[in-house]
Amino acid sequence: MDLRTKISAALKQAMKDKDADRLSTLRLINAAIKDKDIDARAAGQDDGVGEGEVLAILGKMVKQRNESAKTYEEGGRLDLAERELAEIKVIEEFLPQKLGADASAKAVDDAIAEVGAESIRDMGKVMGVLKSKYTGQMDFGAVGPMVKERLCAAAH
Repeated sequence: MDLRTKISAALKQAMKDKDADRLSTLRLINAAIKDKDIDARAAGQDDGVGEGEVLAILGKMVKQRNESAKTYEEGGRLDLAERELAEIKVIEEFLPQKLGADASAKAVDDAIAEVGAESIRDMGKVMGVLKSKYTGQMDFGAVGPMVKERLCAAAH
């Protein structure tokens, strides 16, 4: 079952369960995907966005909500922060499991070997490979420094 089908099924189930908070989050997910579909069709992709792009959308939504929750907590609005965190839980149901530190390190090493990266100038290629294979499974903000460190070590 592809991601869109899973999201639609969850949306229908939330309607049946009268779970307003979950339903609201699922509708936000659908709206974000439809926005990207419209952009893709305007760019000539008749099928809309693919599975990888849907994962990227979900990852971006989680990141946005984490930032909002942090801001709300700093502002003393714990009720709003809790709502953001609840939305994150719903969104993360559709993301693949996060890779652990060891698996992320191995993925980085594999990607460096795959593109034959030798210096920091190859970082974009390595990150491109990682994003194509591991979207939604790793935090690229945390992996970026790891790639940089490995490439700098390889260059010396």
